[in-house]
Amino acid sequence: MNRRSYLKSLAFIGIVASSISGYKWYKLNKSINLQSLKEKEMLIAEIAELIIPQTETPGAKSAGVHKYIIDVITNCTTKNVQNHFVDGLNDFEQFSTSNYGKPFLELTAKEKGSIVQHFSDNANYRYPILNKINNKFFGESFFSKFRNLTIEGYCGSRLGATEGLAYDYIPGTFKACISIQANQKSWATK
Repeated sequence: MNRRSYLKSLAFIGIVASSISGYKWYKLNKSINLQSLKEKEMLIAEIAELIIPQTETPGAKSAGVHKYIIDVITNCTTKNVQNHFVDGLNDFEQFSTSNYGKPFLELTAKEKGSIVQHFSDNANYRYPILNKINNKFFGESFFSKFRNLTIEGYCGSRLGATEGLAYDYIPGTFKACISIQANQKSWATK
């Protein structure tokens, strides 16, 4: 192989790599219509309910977790995270439409559960070092971010803290280490 063709191929690879990087940067930094999150409120509520379902304790939907998620994404995150989150919601809808032929909200409970399980299984890499590298350069995956916000919103809500967790309204004394009894809920205040 002569030097000239090698340099041409090297330049071509550099141009392709920089154009892909430029496209990714543009995609994550484009302006976003945050009203689209309000339009997807029912989708967010349904996904959150599948993560923390209602049993003998209230679920994520009745605790208002979807409002918390929209509020955090709208007011407390960067434009990159907002774009990544909206793209993840669109991927969720697109996956349900392509695999089941219906929007997510019209699916049965079993189909919704299988879609959430699919996204949960594909949220992280198998090796932890790859997850650290991915989180450093591209940020947390959509489903990991969604799951973390759901748990934060549920544990911080009144219903989640008082009925889903063990809550002592007026603690008498401070005890640093308390053993949890069999079938006891986790403490809301530690």
